[in-house]
Amino acid sequence: MKRSSGVRAAAAVAVSALSLALVTGCGGGSDDSSNGSDGQSTKDTKAAKALSAAEVKSAIIAQGDVEGYKVDGSGKQLPKSKDEVKAADAKCAPIAYVMAGQAPGDAAASASVIATQEKKPTADASKALEDLTEGEIEDSLTSAMSLDMTAVSLSSYDGDGAEQTFKSVSDAVDGCAGGFSATAQGTDQKITEVTSEKASGAGDESVAFTVVSDEGGEKSTTHAQVVRHGSTIVTYYTVNVGLMMTDKAYTVPAAVVEAQTAKLK
Repeated sequence: MKRSSGVRAAAAVAVSALSLALVTGCGGGSDDSSNGSDGQSTKDTKAAKALSAAEVKSAIIAQGDVEGYKVDGSGKQLPKSKDEVKAADAKCAPIAYVMAGQAPGDAAASASVIATQEKKPTADASKALEDLTEGEIEDSLTSAMSLDMTAVSLSSYDGDGAEQTFKSVSDAVDGCAGGFSATAQGTDQKITEVTSEKASGAGDESVAFTVVSDEGGEKSTTHAQVVRHGSTIVTYYTVNVGLMMTDKAYTVPAAVVEAQTAKLK
C-alpha cells in the first residue's frame, strides 16, 4: 500500500473501527496453532458456576493493571449490547461478537474494556505544524497511530457453557475461513478471510486468528484471541492503525493477555 493512500485508508478505518468494535487493518499472515486442554471431567463441567456480574467486573483488567496501557471501562467505543451486532451467517456470529468486544456466547454475566497502548511524544510533537514538511506530517501521523488498541471482553457461564462457547468460536474460525458479512451499530462490513494463527497458550484452551476485511477496496487485517479459563471466556481484539498503514506486523499484545490472565488466577 502506498503511504498516501495509506493515510486515506487509515481515516476510513478509524471511522468504521468504532462501529465494528474497533477497526479494520492492512496486511496479514498466519501460523495455524491453538491450545486445547485435556478437558476437565464431565462432572466438574456440569457443576461449573458462572461468576456474578460484580465478580466479572472485578475480574476484568482495569486502569493500572497493564503497564504502559490505559484501560477504559466506560464502554463508549463499543456496542451497548450484542443486539447491535449481526452476522449474515449464524455460525460466524461468534467472530463478529469478538470483533465488537462482546461475549461470544450466551453468558450469565459479562464486561468489556478497551486497553490502549500509551505513546511517548516524538521529536516532531514539539514543532509547530507550519514548521513540518509534508513528509514529517505524514510520519508524525503514522507514528501517533502506531499503537495497539485492544477490546477485551470477559464473560462467564454456567455448566459447560464456556466450553461450548469456546467451541463455537473455534468452529467459526474454520467454518468462516472464506469470509462473511456483518453489521455493527448499523455499519456494514465485508470480511473476506479468517485465518488461524499461533495462540498464547494461556488458560485451559486458546485460539488466535486474523480477520481480513475489505474497506472500499483496501484490504485490512486485525487480530484476535479467545481464551477459556474454566467457566470464563476472555476475548481480545486488537488493531494498530499505524502499523497497518506501513504493512508492519503486529498481534494481540502479550502484556494485555498476561495481565488479564494474572487477574483470573
